Amino acid sequence: MTGTTAAGPRRRTTALGVTAGLIGYLFFVELTSGIIQGYYVPLIPDLVDHLGIHDADFNWFEAAQLLLSAIVVPVLAKLGDMVGHKRILLISSIVTAAATWWLAFAGDFTSFLVAWALQGFYVVWLPLEVALIFDRGRRTGHGPSQTRRAAGLLVVALETGAIVGALAGGRLFSAFGGDVTLTLMLPAVATTLVIVAILFGVPESEPVRGRSLDTGGFVLLTLALLLVTSGLTFLRLEGPGAWWVWLVIAVGIAAFYPFGRYELRHRDPAIDLRMLARPTMWPVQLTAGLVGISILGAQAPLSTYAGTDPANGYGLGLDSSDISTLIGAYLIAMIVGALLFPVLSRRASPRVAMIVGTFLVAIGYCLWLPFHDEVWQGFTNMVIAGLGSGALVGALPAAAAAAAPVGQTGIAAGMTNTTKTIGGSFASAVFAVVLFQGAATAVDATASSLSGYLVVWAVCGGTALVAAVLLFFVPKLAFADPEAETLVAAAPTGRPAA
Repeated sequence: MTGTTAAGPRRRTTALGVTAGLIGYLFFVELTSGIIQGYYVPLIPDLVDHLGIHDADFNWFEAAQLLLSAIVVPVLAKLGDMVGHKRILLISSIVTAAATWWLAFAGDFTSFLVAWALQGFYVVWLPLEVALIFDRGRRTGHGPSQTRRAAGLLVVALETGAIVGALAGGRLFSAFGGDVTLTLMLPAVATTLVIVAILFGVPESEPVRGRSLDTGGFVLLTLALLLVTSGLTFLRLEGPGAWWVWLVIAVGIAAFYPFGRYELRHRDPAIDLRMLARPTMWPVQLTAGLVGISILGAQAPLSTYAGTDPANGYGLGLDSSDISTLIGAYLIAMIVGALLFPVLSRRASPRVAMIVGTFLVAIGYCLWLPFHDEVWQGFTNMVIAGLGSGALVGALPAAAAAAAPVGQTGIAAGMTNTTKTIGGSFASAVFAVVLFQGAATAVDATASSLSGYLVVWAVCGGTALVAAVLLFFVPKLAFADPEAETLVAAAPTGRPAA
């Protein structure tokens, strides 16, 4: 009894020490990731003038980065499982830093487009970090719970960085007298420091030896993802009247069939479809895609609605400063949600906490349907949705890593990012079409536009509600620590064991 008591604290101390040391460096990595995502937003009008392009042309930068991220995340996550997650995290940070420096000196549309796309390598950071943390935690027997707590802190860093970046970008541009190159050098310096943090502060994971890269599978997957995501992008840019856009999307969806047949026959597949079919995995991946609709696809419609003058019959009439405040409230709510998720997971269960998060997202967006006339209503709706979104951003890759077998934590966590990206691409394209068609085809353009926004909120709330229902199919003790499962299994129930 004495030996057991003494061993427990020693193991917890060791586990916490390893996690704290690792999280300290990864926190800075995600802080920089957030800065990248927020820094350029207030600079978009100035970048358009700097490059001599039209406002609409900036959509091509976002589309290129979205396409690249959907393709590279599965490949890099798989390579992390094979050769070590730190090594791939370091390589992706080098590519991101080089592209960020390139952005600072790019002076034309083409070079800026290529650099902006390559900067998208940072999207694989969070899945690789989750895999690293889970690998360290698995050795202590507390992998799932440690990963949830750490993922929550990483989301805090991510959203804090987004707030800092959004506040700093425009102000530094003014402080530097409108010098674009000097302004864009600051995020480049930050990404360079990320390389140093990873190189000297992050320990390597233990890859499973004897693995091989399924090149054929990744080629088929890349082709399918490229066709689907590019088709959705062109749907947003060209509109539903372009028949060839629908053909591209249909061919992309059809391409998943030969990919699936190929993967089921492969000894070491690029994507283990049998793993994805597990009851602890498929609801998580589908939830990532469904929640991605609101997290990635609804932000632009919400911003435009908030800035619309109520004299048109709808809108909140906020100026750019007030819209920034609304976005800031949403991001702060995400931080709070990320911090509360591991607490609720410990008191109830990880599955219950994820269900609560998805219900909060659903409630937040469904509240827009009856309550969208007053500013306080908009803030309330976004704070509720933000609490759920913040919980899920870190919870989904952590849950996928906990549900994955040894040697597949990286690809499992990475797939949540890919499905979320596909969901966001789908939503972005559909919402753009709905709002445009609603404004252009109806007799009363104002009422039609409002109906388009109602469709956006209904889709976001409805898909989040579907995700919450799907999570009920997850086994009750999924994503819990092995010790917790053992204790529950060993507890007396008053009936014979099944």
